[in-house]
Amino acid sequence: MTALLETPVRRARRDWRLLWSAGAISSLGDGAFLAALPLLAATMTTDPRLIAGVTAWGTLPWLLAALPAGAVADRLDARRTLMVVQLAQALLIGVLAVLVTVRSGGILAVYAVAFAVGLAETLAKVSGQRLLPAVVDPADLEKANGRQNGALFANRQFLGQPLGAFLFSVAAGLPFWVDVASFLVSAILVHRIGRSSGVASGAASGVSSGASPGLPSGVSSGASSGRSAQRSVGRSLQREIAAGVRWLASHRLLRTLSLLAGVANLANFLAMATFVLFVRDRLGVSDAAYGVVVALTGIGGVLGSFLSGRIVGRFGGRRTVTTTLFVTPTAMIVLGLYAHDIVTLTALASVTTFSASLWNVAVMSVRQRAVPADLMGRVASVGLLLAFGTQPIGALLGGYVAQWWGLAAPWIVAGVLRLVAAVASLRPLAAWPRS
Repeated sequence: MTALLETPVRRARRDWRLLWSAGAISSLGDGAFLAALPLLAATMTTDPRLIAGVTAWGTLPWLLAALPAGAVADRLDARRTLMVVQLAQALLIGVLAVLVTVRSGGILAVYAVAFAVGLAETLAKVSGQRLLPAVVDPADLEKANGRQNGALFANRQFLGQPLGAFLFSVAAGLPFWVDVASFLVSAILVHRIGRSSGVASGAASGVSSGASPGLPSGVSSGASSGRSAQRSVGRSLQREIAAGVRWLASHRLLRTLSLLAGVANLANFLAMATFVLFVRDRLGVSDAAYGVVVALTGIGGVLGSFLSGRIVGRFGGRRTVTTTLFVTPTAMIVLGLYAHDIVTLTALASVTTFSASLWNVAVMSVRQRAVPADLMGRVASVGLLLAFGTQPIGALLGGYVAQWWGLAAPWIVAGVLRLVAAVASLRPLAAWPRS
């Protein structure tokens, strides 16, 4: 009897380890990719607007495809979807790696690959958010989200970006090949997750909120009614998306948190879109040293991820989130005004990444508890649209702000925007559950 009871527990722990390992490995490749991409663009142009365009095109899919990605993810098996998307990302980055290796293509090719990879990422992100609660006990969500966030910061920023910058200085195509390999290994690990942890598709579980993923009653499945079936599926997809929008719109706390995330990401990308030029011109560092600087800014994120469970548990989600809302923009403004050396830059940037870790864990955990399982993909996608859809706008604004007022100005403007949003959100945050 005991053995039978332990089997599902052991299986869940194994699935969690596989999911965490897959995310950790793909994050390492992502870090190499994210460091190498602006360096590659900087070999083609020094115009801040064109450099910012790389980030804008890479994040534009969140504005265009987040909502349908959520509805599609709720219909599909999360494990299988995540695996297929990672294989597609490996193929796309492999194309860029070939172009860079043979010294072909230009800034437009970089934009195209960044957009395609970002498009795939919208579906991968939503699928991953659906998969985690399926392999983790609800009581352990803060701990699991903290560990995932820690791996993200440690591997993407602290390890992956220095690796990517160093490899780029050796051979421009190397960091992209590393990213290809990381996605392939990650896809294999996701494939090994138990099929029962894949989260039932909408078609299998009967999507709620009036959505009908299959053919409506009275419609024939024969070839003569193929067009009607397609129209029905299209209308059904629209209804499912609308259900997710309505649910989030009616939830005051999660709606406010999503809007705050949108302002935060707009401000962050406004500041970071020209960061490679900021570091080069203001600190005078080389390509290889650029990766080290980026890694050092992630120290706070790694530390915050591992302490987030304790901090959120000790002070509560509302107090933790409210504190980060004011600490982060203050650090950004001070960075823009006074960061003229690596020590000051990394110390202030680490404050922002530390706060970001606490925010991510607190907000993800409260959302995963509040949203019904059959709506998770759609509600998450609406939140991601609001949160990430502002990234390309911020990147474009950052390029122009840097062009008009200098490379430090984006940090100051970003900090002011976040402070205004923080003050406006104080009353809605009172709805945060105390338990």
